[in-house]
Amino acid sequence: MKNIVIAVDGFSSCGKSTLAKDIAKELGLIYIDTGAMYRGATLLAMEHNLIHNNTVDEEKLIEILKSTSMVFKKVGEQVQLYLNDRNVENEIRSMEVSNNVSPVSTIAEVRNILVDRQRELGKSMNVILDGRDIGTVVFPNADIKLFITASPEIRAQRRYDEMKKKGENVTFAEVAKNIQSRDFIDQNREVSPLKKADDAYVIDNSNLSKHEQLQQAISIIKSKRPDIFKE
Repeated sequence: MKNIVIAVDGFSSCGKSTLAKDIAKELGLIYIDTGAMYRGATLLAMEHNLIHNNTVDEEKLIEILKSTSMVFKKVGEQVQLYLNDRNVENEIRSMEVSNNVSPVSTIAEVRNILVDRQRELGKSMNVILDGRDIGTVVFPNADIKLFITASPEIRAQRRYDEMKKKGENVTFAEVAKNIQSRDFIDQNREVSPLKKADDAYVIDNSNLSKHEQLQQAISIIKSKRPDIFKE
């Protein structure tokens, strides 16, 4: 069986990562969380005080990013991000990082660096990646492309519930505003804007359970690559 690359794109907080992880577990693929990579770059910028009024010191960030290793390691049942051997999974999920990730992710050279790293990972392994431009920019020739969406209100509620469960001191209004802002920036940035690839399959999970979403995705994958399911 030749290597397989599955691209999962979609809006923020629509469950892309959850679905990609579930597919990876179901099919024995390597899961690569590209959104975590951009959050990792944002954390680096914040830790080095490189973000002021939504403006990033691009030159210094790029220099730091190039010299920082960024790898995924399995911790229990989860795959988590490490920067220079430091587990930053909890830190990159904070609201502060969420509020700063968009200006960092719009920097062309940051995207070039991370896209190159993502492509390297996909050369020799069976992988599934989620993000916003996987099927359009990173892997335009991916075997299967899924585009995940849900209503803004449902996405905000899911994100709010997740953050409150972690003990984050946030309001629903703050989360909803962040979702709205990220949607606008993601769809209107000059570099690799969020959009559905022409050959992507759309899954609207507004009213789907995680199991129903997974079954729908598996059905699509099976129709495109039945060889994966052969004994």
